[in-house]
Amino acid sequence: MRYLPLLIFIVGCTAREPVELSAAPYTSDSGNLFIKCGALIDGVSESVATETWIAIEAGRIAERTYAGNGIDPSAAILDLSDYTCLPGLINTHVHLATYPEDALDYSVYERRTDADHLRITLENAEITLKTGFTTVRNVGEFFPEPIYAGQELINAGEAVGPRIFAAGPYLTIPGGGGDLITPELPVERIPPAARQGVATTPDEFADRARKAIENGADHLKVIASGAVFSFGSDPGAPEMTEDDIRAVVEVAHAAGLQVTAHVHSAQSGKDAVRAGVDSIEHASLLDDEALRMVADAGVALSMDVYNGTYTDTIGREQGYPENYLRRNYDTTEAQRVVFEKAYAAGITILYGTDAGVLPHTMGGWQFGIMVDRGMSPMDAIFSATSWAADHMNISDDVGAIEVGRYGDLIAVKGNPLDDITVLQDVDVVIKGGLVFKLPPDL
Repeated sequence: MRYLPLLIFIVGCTAREPVELSAAPYTSDSGNLFIKCGALIDGVSESVATETWIAIEAGRIAERTYAGNGIDPSAAILDLSDYTCLPGLINTHVHLATYPEDALDYSVYERRTDADHLRITLENAEITLKTGFTTVRNVGEFFPEPIYAGQELINAGEAVGPRIFAAGPYLTIPGGGGDLITPELPVERIPPAARQGVATTPDEFADRARKAIENGADHLKVIASGAVFSFGSDPGAPEMTEDDIRAVVEVAHAAGLQVTAHVHSAQSGKDAVRAGVDSIEHASLLDDEALRMVADAGVALSMDVYNGTYTDTIGREQGYPENYLRRNYDTTEAQRVVFEKAYAAGITILYGTDAGVLPHTMGGWQFGIMVDRGMSPMDAIFSATSWAADHMNISDDVGAIEVGRYGDLIAVKGNPLDDITVLQDVDVVIKGGLVFKLPPDL
């Protein structure tokens, strides 16, 4: 078992069970549960089913029926007749080991212990699950080991959280968007564990990629171009070269894993596509040529089109420098325009919020912007269910309410096709047939 000291610490201190329910019939340690949904959006069909029964056995969906045939009246039954049921949601861009305010002073990473990182990871994991996201892609951390440890604890039922697919460390150049070097944290004070993915040549990047996979990464993350608030460079300035990125892609694909690229500029987007990446995050400043390349190569986009609004709000409250606020405003609107163009071009768009920059409590807030900027409500739901599952090659297990997949289900009052913002406050969360969240009246 990896990271044994961390696991011993967290099992002894903060392991949690599924929520205590006032009505015992609603949960079962075996993961067996019968659910009656008033309406059902299953994640793959364009139509909405009414009054549907779902049988979950040993944590997986065993049956869907419109009549409730064969339901044992003494079994665990959850009546959601007043709710719309959907598949457990998928967020393809989260950072579970961080808080949004960490970006204000990177020296916090110098002071935190391994136990601190793991505590934060599990705190954010539980919040993420209870906002409706039963599966997430954690796309890099400065300290990746607590993510692996949290992943093991959740899989073992020792902690509460979504299924985690972990990228391990950021693969980045020295001083790049994935490095901790800032005025308040010069290189000599950065803990070595935080620089596992820092490299300067294609051979070094290939070596860092192999080590990340050996340590347990489920996919890899490259920082192709600088962040909006990057220190010492313009937003989107290319960092890793096309050859650097290709070296990582070759290692990952040989191992059967995917690569996602942090990209803002058009140039680094083109470099990433030519290098063979599977998905691109942010994509704020992609031009029309870059979008054509993305479409032709079948690359997916994971675009955090909401969190610029959050950053502007808290940035003004906390006195961010005016040049940062302007950068944020410019790249947020630019990204939303790219989003509109990408959706119109039929490019696969994955639900990805950059949670960690955005608070984990606000994971569902992006749906509203996606619909406001032209995406149909059903496609917005697909982006967080079947489209994400198909892209990540996990559609045998998650992404839809279909027989054989995990018994992951959320429910909301109202119809998200009429008002997508109801997904900002999910009422019911079930993962693998276990109930983790219910409203007080159920």
